[in-house]
This record gives sequence, C-alpha cells and structure tokens, in this order.
Amino acid sequence: EDRIIRIGTSDNFWAMGETGPCGPCSEIFYDHGEQIEGGPPGSANEDGDRFIEIWNLVFMQYDQIAPGERRALPKPCIDTGMGLERVAAVLQGKHNNYDTDLFAALIQASEDVYQTPADASHISSYRVIADHLRASSFLISDGITPSNEGRGYVLRRIMRRAMRHSHILGARDPAMHKLTNALIDQMGSAYPELQRAQKTIEATLEQEESRFQQTLGRGLKLLQQAMEDMGSSKILPGETAFKLYDTYGFPLDLTEDILRGAGLRVDQAGFDVAMARQVETSQAGGFRSGDVKAEKIWLALADRLSETQFLGYEHTKAQGQLLAIVQQGQEIPNLAEGAAELVFSQTPFYAESGGQAGDHGTIVFASGAQFIVKDVQKRGGQIFTHIGELVKGTINTGDMAQLSIDTKRRARIIANHSATHLMHAALRKILGDHVAQKGSLVEEDRLRFDFSHSGPMSEAEIDAVESEVNTIIRQNAATETAFMPLENAIESGALAMFGEKYDAHVRVLSIGGHSQKDESPYSVELCGGTHVTRAGDIGSFAIVSESGISAGVRRIEAATGADALNFYKARAKIAQDIAADLKVPLKDLSQKVHTLRQERKSLDAELGDAKRKLAMVGSGSSEAAVEEICGIKLIARILTDIDAKDLRQMAQEARDQLGSGIAAFIATKGGKTTISVAVSGDLTARFSAVGLVRAANGALGGKGGGGKPELAQAGGPATDQPEEGLQAIRDILTS
Repeated sequence: EDRIIRIGTSDNFWAMGETGPCGPCSEIFYDHGEQIEGGPPGSANEDGDRFIEIWNLVFMQYDQIAPGERRALPKPCIDTGMGLERVAAVLQGKHNNYDTDLFAALIQASEDVYQTPADASHISSYRVIADHLRASSFLISDGITPSNEGRGYVLRRIMRRAMRHSHILGARDPAMHKLTNALIDQMGSAYPELQRAQKTIEATLEQEESRFQQTLGRGLKLLQQAMEDMGSSKILPGETAFKLYDTYGFPLDLTEDILRGAGLRVDQAGFDVAMARQVETSQAGGFRSGDVKAEKIWLALADRLSETQFLGYEHTKAQGQLLAIVQQGQEIPNLAEGAAELVFSQTPFYAESGGQAGDHGTIVFASGAQFIVKDVQKRGGQIFTHIGELVKGTINTGDMAQLSIDTKRRARIIANHSATHLMHAALRKILGDHVAQKGSLVEEDRLRFDFSHSGPMSEAEIDAVESEVNTIIRQNAATETAFMPLENAIESGALAMFGEKYDAHVRVLSIGGHSQKDESPYSVELCGGTHVTRAGDIGSFAIVSESGISAGVRRIEAATGADALNFYKARAKIAQDIAADLKVPLKDLSQKVHTLRQERKSLDAELGDAKRKLAMVGSGSSEAAVEEICGIKLIARILTDIDAKDLRQMAQEARDQLGSGIAAFIATKGGKTTISVAVSGDLTARFSAVGLVRAANGALGGKGGGGKPELAQAGGPATDQPEEGLQAIRDILTS
C-alpha cells in the first residue's frame, strides 16, 4: 500500500492527441535507491533520477470526440507500454539510459570522430547524436528519405537536430555518416536491414549534413547581422527569428543558444505569432471549407451504404444499382444533366489507388440514360464514386444500369502496372535491397516509379534493368494471385510498401517466371491493382528517363507495348537523320560523332589561343602595357569577347611573363563581366588575388569572388565603365 501513490490530475490520464482513444493510466516506477537524488512522483523534487518510470498501463475506456466531449469506448482495453531502455538501465545498474551498453559504444565512437571529450559540458550533444543517429538510420533503412513533408520531414528534423549538435562539437564538415559502422557493429546482427542499407544510410546522412552545413553558414551570417542591428536591445524580434527558421531552415533552438552566449534572447511570443500566422495561411491556401463539407458527405454515405463490391478483377462489364448521386458536394435524389458522382452497389471500374489511375468508360441505364465516366475514386474508405457527366436522359437513385469500362485503356494501364512490379524487382536485384518504392503513377500512356537510391544510375545499370524486365516479359509466365493473412504474406517474402495501409487479409500478386537460382516468382508484392494475365501481355518495356527528384530519391519514367516500340522508333529515326546529314552509314555514326567532337575541341583551343594573342597585342606590345605602382609591376587590361576560362589563363600567362607582379584583366561577353587577377608568389603575403578581385567586383556593383591568393576570379553584371574595377586595384596598390 505504501508503494502506491494516487495522483488525481491530468498526469495520470493518457491521450493520443486532442481527439481519439484515451483513459486513466497507472505508471510503474523503479526506485534506484536513497543514494540517488530525487523524490517520488508528485513530490517537489520528482525531477531527480531516483524514481524512474519504466512502464505505463493505460486503461483505454473513452473516445475524446472534441474538447469537453467524451464517450465510452464500446470495447475498452488495457494498452501496456514498457520502456525497454529504462528497464535495461535497471538491469545494468545504471541511472541513465545513455549509460547502458545500448548507447555507450556509440558515444565512445562519437568521441573518436569529434575529438572532444564527452564531459559535462558536451555530454548532452553526444547523447542527442547517438539517439538521433540510431533513429535516422532505421528510418532510412525503411526507405524514408529527408523531405519537407510527411514522414520525410520528421526524418529531416531528427537528422538536423543531431547535426546541430555535431556543429556544436566543432564539426564543420559532414561527420555523422562516419558513425554508421559503429551503429551497425552494435545492432546489425539483430537488424540486418541496417547492413543491407548501409551505403544508402551513409550517403543520405552525408548529403543532408552537407546541405545543413550550408544552411548553418547562411543562417549564422544573417543572425550576426541581425544581432548587430539590435543596437542596445537585448531581445531579437520574433519575426526575425521566424524568418531564419522558415526561410533559411535555421533552427530556433540554435538561434537561442547563440543569443544566450551573447547575453541576448528571442522574443518567443513574437515568434509564436509569426508561426501561427504561417500555419493559418497554409491552411487557408491548402484546405478549404468546401473540402471539409464534401468529406463529411462521403463519410456519412460510407456509414449508410455497404462497401462497394469490386468486380473488375474478373469482369469488364457488370450490372449495378445506383445507390447515391452527389453533385457539387450535395446528395441529390435524381439527375437530369451535368457533372456528378455516382455510387453503385457493385462495379467493374477500378478506383484510383496504389498509383494506378481510375478506369474510364460508360454507364447505360435501363431507361436509356447514358453517363460518361472520366475518373473513379474511393471515398470514405470503402465506396467507389464514378466521376463524370450525364450526357443523355434522367437518372434516379435506385435505377439499374450496365457499367462498362474502356477495355483498351485498361489493357494499357495494367501492362504499365505489371511492368512497374517487374521493374521494382529488377532494381532491387541490380542496385540492391535498399531500393524501396517511394511513389508510383500508372496511367494509360506511361508509368512513373520513384525509389530510394543514393545517386544517379549509370547507363550500364539502366540497360541492365531494361534487359532484365524484357527477359521476364518474354518468358510469358502466368500471373498468380492469392488472398492470405497479412502476417503470412510478409513471412512468404511478399514486398509490402512502407506507409501503405493493409487489411488483415491481403492480395498477393506474383508476376514473372522463376529465376534460375530458386523456384520463387520474379516479383511478389502485396497489391490490390489490376494486372496482366501473363507477363507477355506487357509486350515490351523501355526506360524513357532516369532522374533525381530529391535527396536520395530517383525517378524512372518508362513505357510498355506500342508506346515502348514508338519510343525506340523515335530514337532510331533521330540517329538515321543525323547519319544522313553527316553522310555516313548508321553503323559508323558513333565514330563520326566522336571524330567531329575531337575536331571541334581542337578548333576551340586554336580559336581561344588566337583570341588571347589578339587581346594581348591590343594597341601595343605587352611591355608597353606594364605599369609600375609603388615598385609593383601591373598589367591591367580591359578586353571584350573573352570566355572566363580563357581570361583566367591570360591572367596567369601575363603574371608569369612579369616574373614578379600582378595581372588584372576585365572582360565583357554576353551581358556579363568577368574579372581575373593573378599575383606572383613573392607578393601574395601583401596582396591576395582574392582580395583584389573582390575589390574590383565591388567597384563594378558586383559581390564576391573567389580562388586562391595567387589566382582569383569573379563574375558580375555587364558594365559600361569597367575601368573603375581596374582603378580599385590600383588604389589598393598605392595605399
């Protein structure tokens, strides 16, 4: 009895959010002993480490409908959750999760990378890095990549928080990816998916940290300027902090850390106001009240009507009874003309799902009325709505109709869909098991497939995938489907798409002949879409393009059947036309193009050399062009129609001719100005080419410029007074 503490507050009530299942809870704590500071829950010093929660039992008995409105769940239950790491700490005699063997090895590896001791002033950073490295790596191994929305945004925030602490520990180059080996050494045997995805994890971490370092660089400059503009004020305006966060991705907590070190702080209230305004603007632009109203209608219909029976796996035509008519977000009893959405008791029309486009077709009623279907969507989670236009007659709820899909269009769509499955399997075979589907689009005339991969595919890899898929197509094996419990399907090796929601029983689709190594089909996935009867029905397969769409995500666009053949014919026609223009046989075209490129390269070099010589001669000899300023030789010239590469070389050659001195050239071409400055080695201690080129660029209204102390270059807008740039350099030499 003396170990039970009753707390009648919200601390002993668990909820998943503002709405949803909830109930009172019973929290179980472990007492680490009197030698540890801290008191029991509910006491004044409860924040100490003596009493640590290790378990929570939630008595799920309510459904929170809205603030102040709660109803009893029809089937109450107990949801129990144990903190594995906290129990590990108890068993290992530790008072902190991060002191257990789950984290100690990662923290030690981090010390080796950052070369900073994990003492009291740095230990929190090491703990964040270890924890977030682990979380990020598991998410990436599941096929998630950093992005600005959804789960990808969650991953990016986790990664960037760890990377901020990496910056605090002194890292100015990507470092977190170097810890992947330590993580996999510790957890790879229990989680082999980490081993399979190691290259992807490392590449994703390195790319994201590289981007974040750039973000930090920009943000630090802007924050420094904002701090200088504050004057005597000790509070940074919340609007400024929000701009750093929203526009430049600069974390608020990092802004606060930097300000705290200077004895300053952020106007938190102002930041919150700016954040609320941004959220309100986003909601107003992306989710209108009409959308809410329409969604309520479909949820109401889903509650009232039974689930639409889909017959499209076996049939392209079917009889169905009209159960509901929806027009402009309102349910109506009949329709005389115009656009509307129709719900039937059963249908052969496929509703857009899993990337596959909805069917098109016609619906003819017993009365002779005709409805043209332009799309099919699934609403309210269970009913199919046929979107289109009534072009003839009048229809009423309860009418019977013949529903017929456009079979030619369906055939092209299912060929593309089945090819997507084969391509997915081929990508995993050729690139590795880290490949995971990130999105797909299957339409009548094309297919698009997004997948996780760290870099561009080589031509050889693209050819290999294309050849692999066409080989399976030619085997012409029958497509097989089976319905089974989800758990059994996963155990059998069927691929499930991360983030997709599956029922307890799922449809498992097997496409393609058996591989040479085993008896399993080439592709086995969970899929509710429609597919070819045999692989040969796909006809042929061609990859049209491969590109990157975000960090760690690639996109392939491809075609099948006649579209694939037309793609190859178009490419062949281009080659034939070029061969005809060059008057060579098609078989010799590649060699001819190579020869022409080499000739062009040689001519460009000769032309550039001639331009440089002509520019250097100018109105007099190079010796006459040499100035001497305070004992320093200077060649300063204004040129026209000179490329940046050639200008750089000219500056180097002029400097080398001087032996000791400076060459400064400014050239205009194509509406742009280029400045090149070269400084001999004996003068770089006094005059850096970078400083000189930036001074010249600034005098011409430009910014920046870079290079090395002995050679630098800058570019800027065209100017009609380039002499001012050279004068800026002369002024520095005389100062």
